[in-house]
Amino acid sequence: MLALIVLAPLAGAIFNGLFFATGLCGKLTGTARHTSDRIVGTVACAAVLVSALLSTRLFLDLLSQSPAGAEPITTELFTWMLSGTLNVSFEFLFDSLSAVMALVVTWVGFLIHVYSIGYMHHDRCYARYFTYLNIFVFFMLVLILGNNFPMMFVGWEGVGLASYLLIGFWYEDSFRVYAGRKAFVVNRIGDFGFILGIFLIFTVFGSLNYQDVFSQLGDPVFVSGISQSLITAMALLLFVGAVGKSAQFPLHVWLPDAMAGPTAVSALIHAATMVTAGVYMVSRCSALFDLSPVASGVVLIVAAFTAFFAATIAITQNDIKKVLAYSTVSQLGYMMMAAGAGAYVFSIFHLVTHAFFKALLFLGAGSVIHAMAGEQDIRKMGGLRGMIPVTAVTFLVATLAISGFPLLSGFFSKDEILASLYNGGHTFFWAAGLLTAVLTAFYMTRLYVLTFEGAARMDYKTKSRVHESPAVMTIPLVVLAVLSILGGLLGVPEFIGESVGFHYTGLIEKFLSSSVVVHHGAEHASSHHFGHWTLVGFSVLAAFAGIAGGILIYYRGQGKTTLVPCQAATAVRRGSFNKWYVDEIYDAVFVSPFNYISGLSSDFDRSVIDRSLDGLSNFVKNLSRRLSALQTGLLRYYVAAMVGGVVVIIVLLFIYGPTAS
Repeated sequence: MLALIVLAPLAGAIFNGLFFATGLCGKLTGTARHTSDRIVGTVACAAVLVSALLSTRLFLDLLSQSPAGAEPITTELFTWMLSGTLNVSFEFLFDSLSAVMALVVTWVGFLIHVYSIGYMHHDRCYARYFTYLNIFVFFMLVLILGNNFPMMFVGWEGVGLASYLLIGFWYEDSFRVYAGRKAFVVNRIGDFGFILGIFLIFTVFGSLNYQDVFSQLGDPVFVSGISQSLITAMALLLFVGAVGKSAQFPLHVWLPDAMAGPTAVSALIHAATMVTAGVYMVSRCSALFDLSPVASGVVLIVAAFTAFFAATIAITQNDIKKVLAYSTVSQLGYMMMAAGAGAYVFSIFHLVTHAFFKALLFLGAGSVIHAMAGEQDIRKMGGLRGMIPVTAVTFLVATLAISGFPLLSGFFSKDEILASLYNGGHTFFWAAGLLTAVLTAFYMTRLYVLTFEGAARMDYKTKSRVHESPAVMTIPLVVLAVLSILGGLLGVPEFIGESVGFHYTGLIEKFLSSSVVVHHGAEHASSHHFGHWTLVGFSVLAAFAGIAGGILIYYRGQGKTTLVPCQAATAVRRGSFNKWYVDEIYDAVFVSPFNYISGLSSDFDRSVIDRSLDGLSNFVKNLSRRLSALQTGLLRYYVAAMVGGVVVIIVLLFIYGPTAS
């Protein structure tokens, strides 16, 4: 059953890839294409649904045990690598951490697959799209369910490959191809650090199996024999991989450009799969990070800066998908902040709730783009609430959830992160997180108001064509909206639950505690009730302040985007709009010098290497042409040449021979 969770999407990808995607792009028409698309969509969705149902079944099996002591399920298929002391099995692990991740990946992935049936139904390479989508889910499941670091790395690289294929899916557009290549190259930088970390882990622990490594980390005698610098080096190298995959500064630049792919792909990458891989990896290796205060401090600093930095960019973007992209970067910073503070459980909790409302936001954005005939500029929208009401209502739910509106999913997970930061003694980072929460509520309110409220700003032709998306697209929106409302109940703090008579409090914390080390700061955050209501009050005020600011500026201003609070600080606003020129700096520092050096190398290759080889070949060719002139075919010339040669040899022997004196 565990192997089938992973292999079902692979089977769907192989079936669609072999029978429909290969050589059929754009060649089928009419009834043949309609039938083909129905089969492809059904197979792709069914494959992920099978994984989702099996994941749910195994999850319930774990839940039926004591949540704090659930026995993990393992399945070994075969021995993969056996060389000396290296023994790596192709083995899957289903414990509480991978169970939560599998449920998110498969169920949210299934909803995105269903949505894609409507969103991509006009695309001529429909089968190729679903083949790539199934491959993406397959590699993500390998990443989270593998029972050792090499299997995690296979899934890690696999989702990178799948993202490259999906971001550049419309490869006729040069920018989309560039965006896919950029994502692939930037992730390779992080992956290099990740694989070095894996090599170092094997050198120190003699194994790459999770149980072997983490059991040794739990042995005080063994740990005392390892230098602190070595532990820190391992943790930081692994974190370099997480920085790339989870788009933390300074390797965040690939994620906004990943918007070049289909919107459903953006939802899959940004909400449920690829970008969460780094958060999952850090949480999986919590035992290692907890032994290195330096590494945890680096994680906390980088994450806090990323969360705030990305939020300052999102407040001025006008592309609906770019706003959500930088929002994703910021929210990933929130998850990493929790991990850096040792609150791994709340990091995963926010990962779960974020998957619900961020998938809803991206799919809602796709529904808007679908209604607007491809338009993505929110300055050309407005007034859509009455035209596409289902999309508008569900988008509003997601906006409130990510803003931390009370009792919605984002409220509980974000409050737990902020509380763990404050109660763990990280007051500065708590303040940074609180300020980021204000900015989040502000730019999301701005996005909603400019898109759905006020007067319509599109041209008459576009306005006449605006229509609600079909049911195959709106039903996933409604389901995700319900999850965005109720998802927070998985982690209601005990002091709140006791106050309102809610008995199933802290379920996700109790369930995950068997797989993730719970730092003392996180425990303190959830168990110590003194002052917690005050912290909740600050979180609520942050959400309301951001929402109120967005309404006052953009709703009261009738959607006039020129009414920006920082209008006086033109340079700051321009810097935010231009993403603080990070791409330009990278281009000047890395890309341009590399291209210049490549140009010099190319010139050297042409002027020196090529000319030298060409000159040598021309010399040999000319020499052979001259020597060939001697091949006359006349026997008397050959005899004369031989006699002449013999005479020359005899003369030389007489002159220089041993008898000469």
